[in-house]
Amino acid sequence: MDGAVLELEFPADLSAREIRLYVPACGVTAATPLLVALDGQRMPDWQLDEALAALARAGECVAPLVVAIPSAAERVEEYGMAERLDYAGRGRKGAAFQRFVLERVLPAVRARHGLGAGPERTGIFGASLGGLAAFDLAWRHPEVFGVVGVFSGSLWWRGEDGDAATQQSSRLMHAQVRATAARPPLRCWFQAGTADETDDRDGNGVIDAIQDTTELIDELAAQGFRRDIDVVYREVAGGEHNERTWAQVLPEFLRWALPRY
Repeated sequence: MDGAVLELEFPADLSAREIRLYVPACGVTAATPLLVALDGQRMPDWQLDEALAALARAGECVAPLVVAIPSAAERVEEYGMAERLDYAGRGRKGAAFQRFVLERVLPAVRARHGLGAGPERTGIFGASLGGLAAFDLAWRHPEVFGVVGVFSGSLWWRGEDGDAATQQSSRLMHAQVRATAARPPLRCWFQAGTADETDDRDGNGVIDAIQDTTELIDELAAQGFRRDIDVVYREVAGGEHNERTWAQVLPEFLRWALPRY
């Protein structure tokens, strides 16, 4: 894949950083799929370049253009949810970051490369807090994104702290999905590892990272999402909360997310 840097003027409320493009060696057409990668500075650790090259050699999927947006020092402020702060007041720049992606990054990439792909060929993915932010952005803007990948997502993000029952009932993404009147036309891919963490707030023998993910999938199913079709869950035995595990499953996500020839 050929790399390129996207030079943009950053708004005053977000710090400047280098946005890198992974441009397919086969070139770009109007129908080339577009993927946004959050925590873009970590994509070498995800072995993204290698995964894309392997897919290109296999000829299974249409090669995408990937926009790797690095996180800032105030990552926890940008990678929250756009409309709700967590119980500690974190996520204050979530709305500004999402506007930046929607109003500056994507239009600039589309104009530069002549992309015309609709939401069914436009996706976003991220891990941990980046997974939370990716899902929030896609959920709130299905007119832009039709595919989202959440790796070890921080789906514990909650409005209240306290005992286990309070923490469970105040999870903000679960509440947002429940409150949505019409199901967005979104395809969702989730991953969690059995060694993502050791916390088990309700003592049921299931770590929170897995429980928060599977219970969000339950909420999606209640909204009409079809398991293993609209929503896919990949649990990695021994998978940890790190790039090594995410790199292991990234090719699976790409094969699922990208259109076939």
